[in-house]
Amino acid sequence: MTRWEDHVADYLRLRRQLGAGLAWDEHLLGQYTAHLAASGDETITVTGAVAWAGFLPAGVTTRPATRASTRLTALRGFAVYMHALDPVHEVPPHGVFARPVQRPTPHIYTNAEITALLEAAGQLDRGVRAQTYPVLFALLAATGLRVGEALGLDRDDVNLETGVLSVSRGKSGTPRLVPVHERTRTALERYAAWRDERDQNPDGGNGPFFTERDGARLRYGNARGAFVQACNAAGIRTETQHPRMHSLRHTFAVNTLLGWYRDGVDVAARMPVLSTYLGHTDPANTYWYLSAVPELLAHAATRLADAHEEA
Repeated sequence: MTRWEDHVADYLRLRRQLGAGLAWDEHLLGQYTAHLAASGDETITVTGAVAWAGFLPAGVTTRPATRASTRLTALRGFAVYMHALDPVHEVPPHGVFARPVQRPTPHIYTNAEITALLEAAGQLDRGVRAQTYPVLFALLAATGLRVGEALGLDRDDVNLETGVLSVSRGKSGTPRLVPVHERTRTALERYAAWRDERDQNPDGGNGPFFTERDGARLRYGNARGAFVQACNAAGIRTETQHPRMHSLRHTFAVNTLLGWYRDGVDVAARMPVLSTYLGHTDPANTYWYLSAVPELLAHAATRLADAHEEA
């Protein structure tokens, strides 16, 4: 028996002593550990586990999410056992393979669409909207911030010298620091200078970073209306395609993962960094992107197939 087969046998023996049957789990774990042994993997990683669970046999077309979830659930119990023996082994999170009706596939913007969106936003009018919305939409695309997080930024939250945002109004309520690219910092700096010049009381304390004509915090409803208007003008929004502002966040995450795969980096090692940057408290929300976009799943599947060929 291989080292992995020994571990599976010990795991199944332990579980069955507690009353579990695990006949199908034994079948699936046999397949998974055979893959680990063939590819020479010595540890269980979340990325590898998700890729294996999502790489279904040829011809399987019915309920792919359910089948993948079943495979990952069987693997997760074994991973918990292995993690207890050695913390180097990672445990796949719950909810990676959500049902499509629960979480629709996001619209992933192309670079051309984002450029067209920003140009259209700059033509909304000659006043506040044309100055504000290109910067807001560009910030969402460049950082993956949630819309509420961007609108909730105060002036003191945006360090224009270091290019670091202090995000404290996130979905989880956990504050985090978000460094931005130099071009993003420059755009924020220009907007802040224009806003302060327009403001009749620029030294009036720490107010909102993005503001309405009257100096109040930019409202979500107005931002959404401007986004729809800009999408229509840019030809992105059609009768059958209705992309959302929030999909700019999805696009950032997906492009980051695609860039890592194309560069051949260790995605599993980088994943916690992306989770922290996006403000995800549950890693499943980040790993979901592996199955949310066909190209990402294709990259994961290709790596899995390559490992089989090398074995």
